[in-house]
Amino acid sequence: MLFLTSHLKKVFCVYVLSFSPLEADKCLILYGDDQLNYYDSMKAIISSSNHEPTALVIGCAAGTTNVKQKMKEIRNVRKDVKTRRGRALPQRRAECDQTVFHIHKGVKAVSFCKRENLLLTGRMDGIIRAWNPYLPGKPTGLLRSHTTPVIYIHTAPEDNKIFSVSADNTIKIWDLETCLFTASSKASGIKGEITACLYLPGPQAVCVATNVVALLHLRLRPSPEPHLVLSHQEPVVCCRYNPAFRHVVSCSEASMVRIGDFETGRQLSEFTWAHGQAGVTCLTFDSSGGRLTTGGRDGCLKIWNYNSGHCLHTLKRDNGNIIFLEENQSELCDCTYMEVNQNKCIIAVGWDRRTNVFFDAPCDSHHFWKAQPRWKDDLNHGHKKDILCVAQCPPLLLATSSYDGEIIIWNVISGHVYCKLNTPGPSDVLNPQEGTDLSVSCLAFLKTQAAKLDASAASLIANGPGGSVTFWRLFSGAGICANFTPSRGKAQVSSVTVAAGDALVYVADQQGFVHVYDIEDHSLWGRKLQPPKNVTFWRAHVSMVTSLELIEEENVLLSSSLDRTVRLWTRDGAYIGTFGQSNLWDIFIPASWSHPRVPCDPQSMPTHPALQGGAPAGPTAGREEQDDVLEEKAWAELTQKMV
Repeated sequence: MLFLTSHLKKVFCVYVLSFSPLEADKCLILYGDDQLNYYDSMKAIISSSNHEPTALVIGCAAGTTNVKQKMKEIRNVRKDVKTRRGRALPQRRAECDQTVFHIHKGVKAVSFCKRENLLLTGRMDGIIRAWNPYLPGKPTGLLRSHTTPVIYIHTAPEDNKIFSVSADNTIKIWDLETCLFTASSKASGIKGEITACLYLPGPQAVCVATNVVALLHLRLRPSPEPHLVLSHQEPVVCCRYNPAFRHVVSCSEASMVRIGDFETGRQLSEFTWAHGQAGVTCLTFDSSGGRLTTGGRDGCLKIWNYNSGHCLHTLKRDNGNIIFLEENQSELCDCTYMEVNQNKCIIAVGWDRRTNVFFDAPCDSHHFWKAQPRWKDDLNHGHKKDILCVAQCPPLLLATSSYDGEIIIWNVISGHVYCKLNTPGPSDVLNPQEGTDLSVSCLAFLKTQAAKLDASAASLIANGPGGSVTFWRLFSGAGICANFTPSRGKAQVSSVTVAAGDALVYVADQQGFVHVYDIEDHSLWGRKLQPPKNVTFWRAHVSMVTSLELIEEENVLLSSSLDRTVRLWTRDGAYIGTFGQSNLWDIFIPASWSHPRVPCDPQSMPTHPALQGGAPAGPTAGREEQDDVLEEKAWAELTQKMV
């Protein structure tokens, strides 16, 4: 057994953690007046004490390497045996095998950093000192922040961090220059006198023992971006999630297509001038997810191998006898991929006011594909104004909406009109002075209700004038089932998506807000006067939200905006990150997300009526009782007219 004697003061207690020369640096720690550490990397034992002449001692644990000292030990062996008289006396270490530091007021805590070859000590004055282990004369650096004696220091080379604990239960995290983080006893909840500390590198946690044992986990968040993070240099007009490859594809007005990794936010590839000088307006994927289809202001659809940026086919519409007064009057506004009678097809709508159907034939080697003959009902009874939106409800229904507020439900099997819905005009709403914009640019089927063919329940959601959202019945007499306004500022709704099972609807507006409503029972007939329950809302962007998609399998919401950003959120509005940021996230590790920080926007969360009065509500919220009565009467009269 080897006995080491360096300090003159009595040891208080010993905590044995581990002692194995086969592993990395391990230590024996003594708390009280003294502390003892073994470091396998330097084959030495470092001990500390409040005794100034021997405040810090580095002793060789492998035996002396000095030849003269070894010879002296051999000559004195016989003499030592006689002197001991049967008693095992400790063998004092040779002066040449140890380095002694004389430190004013001694040392209460010590740690060795192998990577930087530095000794770190803490003492009564609360200052952490850095030393060269072979130059005991003067410290090489000082870390000042603690206001009470430092009782524990640990260096974590794997994280390049220093952890320190002081007598007032304050925990600090440092790099080699500054204090990065401070956790006071009030914040950490540590009570009582600290008797022992230990850093666990595996879970990245500090174990602190008082009258109880506390485990304080370190969750490092990415440093905030110093400037506004942009996903594109131009406004983003659309984005979609590809579940086959777990990619997020976004398009900008500059005809730029970018592909990002959903799981990390890393940009994978991009290609420019997808539609030449014309901007991209919409996109969709085929059923396999292997090909991307984009629509542009040039009136063309293009099918891409988007991983390589190679254009496989160009789809052009047969305009027939339609004469465009201006070149940009052929713009496409929306497209969707659908299976009709076992035929896979792409359906596109736009300013030509027609529903254009293209069969998807991958075996067709021709670069240019033409649209199928138009439906007769489309030619004779179709839209009279520009078509802004298309939505599908397989296997039978297709919905299109136009600038004049008309919504047409099509039977895609026969090509006939199933029913027509007319958005209430200015004479039907409460405030005619709001304007004459009746355009419907957002449609979303309630597919669970539509599959039941329930005549009493709503099967379609659409936006409307004055920032309103309308629930429509489609079967056994089409008409309005309910109507409400999400935004108190009556900002126009710009995107709508419905959760699986028709339980929740996510509504985004032109001011960048996202509102979440519980509609599980609201879409049923007879509950039209009260708005649905508002679950939550937040400001996702500082400009109009152009796309909103709920990724059900990951419980994540994808959004894009004219503010040139594409972002991921949890279903409850926790901010995950912006595509294009320098710090990548891991979608499976919430600690890597940006939450609870919010996007670094120059106009983040400006004064807005919705923020001043709590959660937003429908048309009856925040009004006087007299206005509520008038509104209920008006909607009752409107419902009678529709029936």
